[in-house]
Amino acid sequence: MHLTDVKEVFEMMPERFNSDAAHELDAVFQFDITGDSGGAWVLLVRDGVCEVREETHGNPNVSLSMTGDTWLSILNKELNAVQAFLSGRLKISGDMMLAQKIPDLFSL
Repeated sequence: MHLTDVKEVFEMMPERFNSDAAHELDAVFQFDITGDSGGAWVLLVRDGVCEVREETHGNPNVSLSMTGDTWLSILNKELNAVQAFLSGRLKISGDMMLAQKIPDLFSL
């Protein structure tokens, strides 16, 4: 499935959440997406459940910032996340190890 809408991606993330990969994980992921399809989304992962909110969190464990096009390109496997980070298209602050768990937590 080719993903084309940033907001729809975040709305579907709880359905695509792999609770087995989140065993004993208690984390807050902040996504700041810029551009026309941008916005701020928080993913709260606790007790094997993922909740998505369209807002900004005051103290996330990890924050990821990128354009909507970059986010969709990563999800559609047109762009490698490491390459996006190294080229400055993806900015990560906080727990980088936690950011690396995102592909295991969500089947997108």
